[in-house]
Amino acid sequence: MPKMKTKRGAAKRFNVRGSGSIKRGQAFKRHILTKKTTKNKRQLRGTVAVHAADVASVKQMLPFA
Repeated sequence: MPKMKTKRGAAKRFNVRGSGSIKRGQAFKRHILTKKTTKNKRQLRGTVAVHAADVASVKQMLPFA
């Protein structure tokens, strides 16, 4: 049986909290920022939890987290 491996791209993008929920960074904040409102850019700061529909696939990518 081969070793289980973590998907390294996923490991760089997601963090598992102590409670078991997974946090991710916000998208749409990298470029083409001039046409986005200040309010929109401000609300894209920080991190949010991964949606419940996606948690299973993220956990499969991070078997040791």
